[in-house]
Amino acid sequence: MAGHSQFKNIMHRKGRQDAVRSKMFSKLGREITVAAKMGAPDPAMNPRLRLAIQNAKAQSMPKDNIQRAINKATGGDSEAYEEVRYEGYGPGGVAVIVEALTDNRNRTASSVRAAFTKSGGALGETGSVGFMFSRVGEIIYPLEAGDADTIMEAAIMAGAEDVTSGEEEHAIICAFEDIGEVSTALEEALGEATSVKAVWKPQTSAPVDEDKAVSVLKLIATLDDDDDVQNVYANFEVSDEIMAKLSA
Repeated sequence: MAGHSQFKNIMHRKGRQDAVRSKMFSKLGREITVAAKMGAPDPAMNPRLRLAIQNAKAQSMPKDNIQRAINKATGGDSEAYEEVRYEGYGPGGVAVIVEALTDNRNRTASSVRAAFTKSGGALGETGSVGFMFSRVGEIIYPLEAGDADTIMEAAIMAGAEDVTSGEEEHAIICAFEDIGEVSTALEEALGEATSVKAVWKPQTSAPVDEDKAVSVLKLIATLDDDDDVQNVYANFEVSDEIMAKLSA
């Protein structure tokens, strides 16, 4: 079982929901602000902003918060955020990619490096683990969007590459350059998605035992808790037995 998405769900269930929600809104707002600043503040003219707003709405982010984030970009008083990617190895040789939006590279790099070091891992150079991942589009639909066969048929017709139907959601994978076209076709067939975004998909996985799984979980939790960190991707794999134990 690929561990990262399941571990994220465990973290959210065990975390304080209000705190998790507040931090999530903060990160969604930052993405909206950056997207609006890099392109037009009109989502109809800015695909990245349109996706950022769609993902924020899917997480029930209030309209006022979304508009406030857009206004920050057009008001001239927003921070000068830049996109930074960090790569390294976590416990058990697990490959980790960290995406951040920061207004202070030194602060963010120091925090990310400290998280890796504390977990027994090591931060590497850009490209040190990136070759183990593929940049793809990920489109998430809730289970109620349809059964596995319905989702698969819609995904094939839309030009997607892969579909995974789990206990909580349907995950549709497409080529990075096809995100817009595929997500539009899927929306016509299935309705609005829960999220549409570019992700780093592991090409190979690193199996870990229970102790290493707990250490990786702590590393991801620490990174996710950093205000500058937007996304964390890892290639670890855990058995169903260990996952069940950690979920208890």
